[in-house]
Amino acid sequence: MIHIDEKNRVFTLYTNTSSYQFAVDEHGFLLHTYYGRRAGGDMRHLLRRADRGFSPNCCEEGHTRTFSLDTQPQEYPCAGTGDYRLPALECETPNGAFAAQLYYRAHRVSKGKYSIPGLPAFYDEGGQADTLEVDLEDPVTGLLVTLRYGVFEEYDLITRAVTVRNGGKEPLRLTRVMSASLDMNGPLDLITFDGAHTQERHPSRRAVQPGMQGVSSVRGTTSHQHNNFVVLCRPDATEQQGDCWGAALVYSGNFEAMAERSQFGSTRLSLGIGGYRFCWKLEPGEAFDAPEAAFVFSPEGLGGMSRRLHRAIRENLCRGYWKHRRRPVLLNTWEAAYFDFDEQKLLEIARCAADTGVELLVMDDGWFGERNDDLRGLGDWFVNTAKLPDGLGELTRRINEMGLRFGIWVEPEMVNEDSDLYRAHPDWALQIPGRPVTRGRSQLVLDFSRPEVRDHVYSQIKAVLQSGSIDYVKWDMNRSLSDAWSAALPADRQGEVYHRFVLGVYDMLERMQADFPQMLIEGCSGGGGRFDCGMLYYTPQIWCSDNTDAIDRLALQHGSSFCYPVSTMGAHVSAVPNEQTGRTVSIETRAVVAMSGTFGYELDPRHLSDEERAAMRAQINRFHALYDLIQYGDYDRLTAPGGSFTAWQHTAPDASQALVSVVTGPATSNPPFDTVYPRGLVPDAEYTVNGRDTLRGDVLMYGGIPLPFEKGDYRAMQFHLVRQG
Repeated sequence: MIHIDEKNRVFTLYTNTSSYQFAVDEHGFLLHTYYGRRAGGDMRHLLRRADRGFSPNCCEEGHTRTFSLDTQPQEYPCAGTGDYRLPALECETPNGAFAAQLYYRAHRVSKGKYSIPGLPAFYDEGGQADTLEVDLEDPVTGLLVTLRYGVFEEYDLITRAVTVRNGGKEPLRLTRVMSASLDMNGPLDLITFDGAHTQERHPSRRAVQPGMQGVSSVRGTTSHQHNNFVVLCRPDATEQQGDCWGAALVYSGNFEAMAERSQFGSTRLSLGIGGYRFCWKLEPGEAFDAPEAAFVFSPEGLGGMSRRLHRAIRENLCRGYWKHRRRPVLLNTWEAAYFDFDEQKLLEIARCAADTGVELLVMDDGWFGERNDDLRGLGDWFVNTAKLPDGLGELTRRINEMGLRFGIWVEPEMVNEDSDLYRAHPDWALQIPGRPVTRGRSQLVLDFSRPEVRDHVYSQIKAVLQSGSIDYVKWDMNRSLSDAWSAALPADRQGEVYHRFVLGVYDMLERMQADFPQMLIEGCSGGGGRFDCGMLYYTPQIWCSDNTDAIDRLALQHGSSFCYPVSTMGAHVSAVPNEQTGRTVSIETRAVVAMSGTFGYELDPRHLSDEERAAMRAQINRFHALYDLIQYGDYDRLTAPGGSFTAWQHTAPDASQALVSVVTGPATSNPPFDTVYPRGLVPDAEYTVNGRDTLRGDVLMYGGIPLPFEKGDYRAMQFHLVRQG
């Protein structure tokens, strides 16, 4: 709900449990007053004045020294006019000045949710959302800024977006356009989600200290190293209690998420496109749209924050044919065959997979061009007839006859120098004239800012997808951007390359969705290098990490769950010893971990024992039976990884059933008696545990479930709780 006090020019956005408020002051500045637990009324009494040395005063105040933009909480602060904290907007004028000052001009309220041309965003379905637009202007440059707010009451979700238009007569250069800025009071902790390739999204929590701290990416993608979702929370916040603010950027390129604690103890969070090499030229009349930022507030701790985000992402960000359909259990051939396969081997793998209950076979890298290793072939999207002499049409027909669907792997944004495409169009790769190329995985990056490049690649891939019965595409990207110079842009627009590249990726994904609306697309970038809300708008699931080790996955999936729902996390049972770690754990443990994702297999079923294949059949049947509970239930992190056991829970929205999953740590001599404590049950209702014992909900939650005392490393167990009556 959006409430506007027209007389006092106070704007309040209400959700079920939160209020977000800002106001126009007597000078026309837009000042932020409050964001937190729902409260009625005007919060302008929180705006304070004081004479602060070295905090300059705006011209409108004359010689009064008690008002400075350097001390005021602002809704969208600018650089160059007296606020020395993180700016949301930096603009260079033709005379070389970097300054802008925005004043309120108008506002509008509408039913439904705004959209952003060419960019992903949360969407409204059935009149759930409301939109507020606020127009600001810099009278000197003619710069016009529209702030957009989307309000989803049910999820406690508030989205923000910004459009900057040049309303003047001279060209301007935007060097910083944040999607949102948020000024907060009181002590706060910052949680970021960091790591490396195969070790993505590990939470890191620390108190917000004086100065700037945060995360960013300069790799052209979200990156394995840092995610563009962050959390601000009160120091006493836990999984179950305390105020938490989650902030996600709906974007897949360079980003910046920075928190700055000011000299006076306030905190400013700035979230948007990263400033590295960003400079966007705006001719008179042109506009620039920044990507969307999404905020969720929870007074119920980190768990409450995550569950709100999960619902919003599942229902109002993911879209298309597979939004609510049960996704097939797949087997990916990468760890089964790598580049060494032909049609006969694929059919043998498919036959064994079908016998276990697998529903979809995915042919990974190596099926196209002269692709027998990772040195050649990228960019040549036609079938390698030496491996598949009858083409995809005949192969998919034979696999479909076994009862399996079929999918393929692609990497559209990349090219090898040893390829027909590169030999014909070397200028289509990002590379700086006069400098040697920088390779990653022996490949270069195609200039997806250019429509002719996208058109050529897409036309080839589209023809492949039309050549057989193909139900799934794994869209991969196996290197970061470097040498980011485009042969199609003039020198004064080279600062636009990174963002235009991302827009090009979105354009191609949108085309693929339109042409193949029933195809399941799984995103990937060496695993989780582009795991973000922007990609989830186009690909409803993303390969969580190239690390398939079940024990490492406990931490990977734990960290990912702070923002991203289980239904978006690609997770597979892989072969042992594990490719990344060399660790061996039971097929049951591997399955219990992978079930807290989209669930599939990454192994060669021909090499499994009869007992292991029987275990696969049982696991797939169990996953089918529990599918709705796991994929759409409320998620609780019962413990953090690294202790004597790791536990998590899926609970039906009506608490009619729950699934508690546990994986123990390394075996120790004389271990303690461990107990797991479920959450979210009806206290006075009775629940059966795995169809046997019947206990009240409060007994289970407060007394707990004793874990069986068994020997061995990394044992897995699941407790299915079903309410009676």
